[in-house]
Amino acid sequence: MSRLSTDQLRERVSGEVVTPGDGDYDAARTVYNAMIDRRPALVVRCATAGDVAAAVDFARENELDLAVRGGGHSVPGFGTCDGGVVADLTALRTVDVDPARRTARAGGGATWGGFDAATHPYGLATTGGIISTTGVGGLTLGGGIGHLSRGQGLSCDNLLSAEVVTADGRRLTASEEEHADLFWALRGGGGNFGAVTSLEFRLAPVGDVYGGPILYELRDAGAVLRGYREFIAGAPQELGAFPAFQIAPPLPFIPEDRHGEPFLLIVACWAGPVEEGERALRPLRALAPVVAEQVGPLPYPALNSAFDALVPPGLQHYWKANFVTELSDAAIEAHLRHGPLVPAVNSAVHIYPVDGACHRVAPDATAFAYRDAAFATVIAGMWPDPADNEANTAWVRDYYAATAPLSEEGGYVNFMAGDDQDRIRANYKGNYDRLVEVKRAYDPGNLFHLNQNVEP
Repeated sequence: MSRLSTDQLRERVSGEVVTPGDGDYDAARTVYNAMIDRRPALVVRCATAGDVAAAVDFARENELDLAVRGGGHSVPGFGTCDGGVVADLTALRTVDVDPARRTARAGGGATWGGFDAATHPYGLATTGGIISTTGVGGLTLGGGIGHLSRGQGLSCDNLLSAEVVTADGRRLTASEEEHADLFWALRGGGGNFGAVTSLEFRLAPVGDVYGGPILYELRDAGAVLRGYREFIAGAPQELGAFPAFQIAPPLPFIPEDRHGEPFLLIVACWAGPVEEGERALRPLRALAPVVAEQVGPLPYPALNSAFDALVPPGLQHYWKANFVTELSDAAIEAHLRHGPLVPAVNSAVHIYPVDGACHRVAPDATAFAYRDAAFATVIAGMWPDPADNEANTAWVRDYYAATAPLSEEGGYVNFMAGDDQDRIRANYKGNYDRLVEVKRAYDPGNLFHLNQNVEP
């Protein structure tokens, strides 16, 4: 087959093709993690699914690397590459809601903020992340942990179908009825199997919630973590709540003389009847004296965007993560040693519960295999100044070295760093070999390899 030229590609797509000679090339190649500085041969700003197929064909026929950029939040920088093709799905961000069926279809470039804005007027939602600028597609393909996970399951558990451009340029629908093997792999298998141009979700009634952050003194962190561990195991599944180590930002509800100090937080989200929220959170407030809190009734999208200002584009990012089936006393001690050393107000350590509805799905029912995990921990190193890269990356690595032996071998693929490729098999646990089979069926040449890669 003859190779497509850049001019031929421009004729095939309705979106823009940006190359190094163009004035907006630097803007087109820039990604969320400022540590990543790559120069693709071209960026296709896809306006339609057909544009995505054209970009895929161009990369395949010219034997170039292909990066797929959805919401653009990839910490390892998988949304760009050197010398290859970027299929930028940012323009595919429409969200269509069917309130009668309680479903919503989101474009491959949609963010959770856009999704929530579309569904909230109908009093509906599904599990998203905790940062509204996160991409719907990327989060879902890796599993999808968020405030609503305990009650509604993971994002991928609520996925009904997906439109996918595969490595041969075909546009397929994957669901339980069509290409069921591909649909299985998309629910937790990451971007290994194609470029997802739209996703259809099941929605549930969620309007206003009761929640927000509760801050505790570091001296009480051990008691809080141990008490939280016991409480959350039997807590109502309408309650999402995760502990975090965080430096206090300069917000009005925090005493001014405590700004810039590290604290242990619990971020709560009660998605049951709002009038029951205060009672539902009472056991969390009783764990230790509360330094400050901003808790009360608020729209779900407001909680889902509450931390956006701490993680703007352009920060330096380095993350590590593991699942744990038990938050043991030894693990808590490791957190108490390293968590208070959080180096910047943007950095955080989160311990997400993945029980409740997440456990009601069999480990082989989707590609997301860790259905026996109790928590997903992430050490999210984020800071503005590249001069701090060595010291802050060392904090992440030291923290990880202390907690990994007390955790499961694998971690959540959405939290993996670029240097975690040797953990792929562990991250997929018993589902890895089946993922390889699906990869061979839909991408035998491994065109979609810029991800946490399952090799065919």
